[in-house]
Amino acid sequence: MDTVERRLLDAAVAAVTRGWRVFPLRPGTKKPALHGDSPPERPCPRTGVCHDGHKGWEQRGLTDPDEVRWYWTSSRYRGCNVGAATGPSGRVVIDLDQPKSPTDRPGEGCNHKGVRDGLDHFAAICADYGQPFPDTRMVHTARGGMHLVYTAPAGVRLRNTEGEQGKGLGWRIDTRAWGGYIVAPGSITPDGEYRLVHDRAELTLPAWLTRLLTPSPVVHTTAPPPRSSARLAAYTAAAVRGECARVATAATGSHSKTLFSAAGNLGQLVAGGTLAWADAFAELYAAARHLLTTDCACTDYEIRRQITNGLRTGQARPRVPPAASPATQRGT
Repeated sequence: MDTVERRLLDAAVAAVTRGWRVFPLRPGTKKPALHGDSPPERPCPRTGVCHDGHKGWEQRGLTDPDEVRWYWTSSRYRGCNVGAATGPSGRVVIDLDQPKSPTDRPGEGCNHKGVRDGLDHFAAICADYGQPFPDTRMVHTARGGMHLVYTAPAGVRLRNTEGEQGKGLGWRIDTRAWGGYIVAPGSITPDGEYRLVHDRAELTLPAWLTRLLTPSPVVHTTAPPPRSSARLAAYTAAAVRGECARVATAATGSHSKTLFSAAGNLGQLVAGGTLAWADAFAELYAAARHLLTTDCACTDYEIRRQITNGLRTGQARPRVPPAASPATQRGT
């Protein structure tokens, strides 16, 4: 093994030793190296660990140092970066990002002056709540951001958040919990290395942050029965076609936002009882699959995550087809 391969092996073993469930990422990238559910280049073989159904990186995270050594010294995974699944590892990570461009600035909803990046923004939020900036474990990311690593709170199953969307904390602040992963320190990308910069014991996520990040319960309402099953099917089908068209034609740089928005709109129909969750997911995923074959940085994981989060958010606002007009009811 060369020096870089040895360092990455050591990084994987170090992460497992701290209780993380790890899996290989493609060398020099943040994308999982394991086979996916249905990508044409590496489809799931439905054998071995996937005999009873596809197992993704979240289910296949390694916990045994000897198994990690076998993976990272094998010809297929030698030189791979290290992914760490947050949810199964009992962690919540607050990801404080840098702006993506000189024009990337906080939106009108941000009332804090002098905020230049996610770190500034999070410090301002802490001050708003009368809380000190946390003295927890910190990792410097390759693009100049920061990962704040916490132990997950007991009795709460938190999900990922993205910026201002849903239960997100705001501009340039993401969180990774169930359904998410981070790139472990020691990993290397073209932007640089992920480095541990504050080697402290991980704090448990504070109660005030837990409250902010806990998803709101889905409110189920009794929808009036549709006047016509044919009208209902046509309305729903048109909505699905429209949202899928938006996803298929989304401009570069807006893929994630458009996919989340489209999923949110269809999630309203799911909550209204006119569209099955599985059907909504399948249609949106098919519309977004082309993103995996373009120069876009979207990953299979990112697509699935945006669809899932959007559908869940949309379910808080049930929607049913509008009632037929009196003229339509008379058949004129």
